[in-house]
Amino acid sequence: MLYCSTRGGVQGWSFRDVLFSGYAPDGGMFMPETIPSLSPETLRSWRHLSYQQLMCEICSLFIPQHEIPSHHLKDLISEALCKFSIAETVRIVSLKDSLSILELFHGETLAFKDLAMSCTAQFLKYFLHKEKKRAMILVGTSGDTGGSAIRSIFGFSDVDIVVVFPRGRITKVQERQMTTSIADNIHVFAADGTSDDIDVPLRKLFADPDLVKRYGLMSLNSVNWARILLQLPHFLFAYLQLCTLQPDADALPELEVLVPTGGAGNITAGCILKKMGVPLRLVAMVNSNDILHRTVQSGDFSMASDVRQTLAPAIDIQDPYNMERVFWLLSAGDTEMVRSVMEEFQKIHRVALPLTLHKQVCEVLSSGSVSDEGILYTMRRCWQENHYLICPHTAVAVWYHYNRAVTPGVNRCCIATASPAKFQEAVHRAGLTLDLPEDVLALETMKTRYKPLEKSEDWETKLRQHIELIGSVRDRGETFYQKKTKDLQS
Repeated sequence: MLYCSTRGGVQGWSFRDVLFSGYAPDGGMFMPETIPSLSPETLRSWRHLSYQQLMCEICSLFIPQHEIPSHHLKDLISEALCKFSIAETVRIVSLKDSLSILELFHGETLAFKDLAMSCTAQFLKYFLHKEKKRAMILVGTSGDTGGSAIRSIFGFSDVDIVVVFPRGRITKVQERQMTTSIADNIHVFAADGTSDDIDVPLRKLFADPDLVKRYGLMSLNSVNWARILLQLPHFLFAYLQLCTLQPDADALPELEVLVPTGGAGNITAGCILKKMGVPLRLVAMVNSNDILHRTVQSGDFSMASDVRQTLAPAIDIQDPYNMERVFWLLSAGDTEMVRSVMEEFQKIHRVALPLTLHKQVCEVLSSGSVSDEGILYTMRRCWQENHYLICPHTAVAVWYHYNRAVTPGVNRCCIATASPAKFQEAVHRAGLTLDLPEDVLALETMKTRYKPLEKSEDWETKLRQHIELIGSVRDRGETFYQKKTKDLQS
């Protein structure tokens, strides 16, 4: 298995090289050169496997044995998932009126990103230990990615992580999960802007090959292919749990999956698994930041004038960058078309999809957009009917269930991306209450450490200088945070 760029300028990269990269050197995103197929017989043979076993099976299709042997792969995944609060890692809850919810939030930071992030970190550690090297992670976050990335490599001596979050645009729990993570390899920045604003300087830094090479700079956003790969089991587990696979049936049953999405990483994983042969009906659900919904409905791939601040902040995104992977996948790897569409989008933030591409997207994806009022209504209704509390992002998916009838003969599953404990304000605005976990309560009294990025500053320069400073300190074999400096907040 080798990897290529969605824009055609890179081919033949190994899993290891892609793992330690962000965007491809030509500005595109990495994808497998070939997509493996899963036969009905294979799916039937996997129907009793645990989530962890399914993850091992899927990863082995995309990670060659000579890069990570199967026994090491199994151990790495086991180590990554050992800290989850339930033994089965994820679970499906069946509620009233055929509502099934796949809970993916039982990791350390109570978000679905812990699943892929913890495994990706184990892969990084495996290669760094083997090669006796260091790496530096640069991550922009719209809420949950930053905290999950930090916890996955917290205190690891061979990796520094620089995380940038949009100050005032995420919940207090999300923010404090980052700012209270005080270790010598953790570097947190609070930016006076949106998550899309943050992506601009980060793209420029990753586009500097000298900087990337010198400091081993890499991404742990869903720009990183490993993050997408490790989300494939979400959909496969739900399918095998909810669909009855008869050994003598001529056709496999379908599963409709409702996916709250921002950067479109999770929905990309669903599209890949569908391409592999799993009969999924995929519904991409967004909040009032509806670029992805407009793209599916009318081919209007264009940013709104600004990013709206909603009750579902982790998907407050106007640049669903993983759609580049979806375009490449659905167009059978048409790199010329993908490059043209994405370069125009990055230049003027507005593209009308080619008619053929739009048709291909509509054949695979449905979509919906939900207002804050719709989110609150859904949270209340789900509690009233089931005594089951959902977070606002999960409500974005469940809203669709309450407003669109289930197709006869088709099972349906909603993806629950986070615990409601991370979104107390939304819960209270819905007129509901919750008991906070001890780990969340403890955040209130913990010390914090971060640096501000003011709107008036050159963020690219300031981040570059910090990256260079980290590298200089590490070259001398010194501890970075030897003492507090006046620009650290505590």
